[in-house]
Amino acid sequence: MKKLLISTALMATFALAGCATTGGNTNAGNTMGTASEIGMNVFKAAIDNQCRSQIENQNAWRIASVAMTDAQEEAVKGRVCGCVSEQAPQQVTLIELGNAAIDPQYRTQLVTRVVAKSLQSCYSSIVK
Repeated sequence: MKKLLISTALMATFALAGCATTGGNTNAGNTMGTASEIGMNVFKAAIDNQCRSQIENQNAWRIASVAMTDAQEEAVKGRVCGCVSEQAPQQVTLIELGNAAIDPQYRTQLVTRVVAKSLQSCYSSIVK
């Protein structure tokens, strides 16, 4: 269900972006910016979900979480995955986002790659 929602949102974003670039629309720049922001927000949400899933599989997390309450675990996950989500835009191109909107397998690979690149560095910097 989440995959369908993300796919639909990304497709709508790129459809809106395509409409925004046609004709003499004086608001085309604003519309394009808004469509890009929506697409990036959807991408960041997918990154956050993948991050939360992957963080629980790490040995360092398992050891550290033993001494934490549920609220502390959520706070740390939120900070770590927030860091990962914030780094995500620097790691993808618009072409990659376009491919991700069309191909679910590519989207999964892209999100996994982006999370893997920054999860450890974000975790290390926040847990220190």
